[in-house]
Amino acid sequence: MKRPHIVHLIDDTTAGGVMRVLDHIRQSPDLARHAVHSFKQVKRGTLAFGRIDADVIVSHLTLNWRGLPGLFVLRASNAGRKLVHVEHSYTESFVALNVAKPRRFMAMLRIAFALFDKVVAVSKAQGKWMLRRDLLSSSGLRVIRSAVDLTEFTRLDPVSGPVRVIGAIGRLDTQKGFDLLITAFRALPDTGLKLAFYGEGPERPALEALAAGDARISFEGFAADPMHAMSQVDAIAMPSRWEAYGLVAQEALAAGRIVLVSGVDGLAEQSDDGAVNVGGLTVAAWTRELGDLNGGGRTGAPVKARLAHCAQSRRAFEAGWSGLFADLLGHEAGGGSASSRAA
Repeated sequence: MKRPHIVHLIDDTTAGGVMRVLDHIRQSPDLARHAVHSFKQVKRGTLAFGRIDADVIVSHLTLNWRGLPGLFVLRASNAGRKLVHVEHSYTESFVALNVAKPRRFMAMLRIAFALFDKVVAVSKAQGKWMLRRDLLSSSGLRVIRSAVDLTEFTRLDPVSGPVRVIGAIGRLDTQKGFDLLITAFRALPDTGLKLAFYGEGPERPALEALAAGDARISFEGFAADPMHAMSQVDAIAMPSRWEAYGLVAQEALAAGRIVLVSGVDGLAEQSDDGAVNVGGLTVAAWTRELGDLNGGGRTGAPVKARLAHCAQSRRAFEAGWSGLFADLLGHEAGGGSASSRAA
């Protein structure tokens, strides 16, 4: 049987979680056995979609009012094609903190989502929020947790003994809550604990000013190799203000690192896999949890558990996507889909 052709549309190729997920799709032997995947970069807000030679078109595009006409063109130009949208960005906390007119914003999402045969949420929390706000029907939603290849991370030596270096990995942006992290860390007594940031972004000057005078805090710049950054730290702190899923947490858990998360949006699910849910975004809570790391009471998962988690994550991701394509195209495309349906 001829393999179906899946075309993925991308309007932002900035290094980060989305591109790493797409690389995982590109490199997955299991997904390649059941479909041919290709990737097409488009200009944000473009109207020039035209007819796309594909059985399924998967949008990884940024949704907004300005880009809505382009989605109508995409739908009209590809009548008979199956269209899927993956929502990498928007969450309950994002809307609460960033959207001045939430009713208008929700209306845009409802219109956009209605143009697709299926919408993929990248975490259970995001999917539940979509249903709770009536952004689409349950039959139009699939939950497929984001994933990357975690194999190399499982080969790092796990943490043993007291934590010495806390890592913060990601774009230096308001979203990540790194300003709160610095304030909480600076409230700790000097016990030899260090805080290292790996990433670049618009907030770097402000964060450096906030950390000024504290020799325990360092800014290491962008880490082209995530493995290198992870190998330099004993724990990972993720005080994000909004986060659709949080791939860094999965990488850190696979590497046997201790992981602290704020618990917002998709980060709440990371505690099911072994992360510590700090339970909010207060300086006091983060200072307390950071201080507890220095006592050495927590350790990373053993190698056997890390390998099992890595395999399970890969299987769930591949089964989710293969099952979705099978359902859309009406034939067996490998892997079941029941486990990836919205709960």
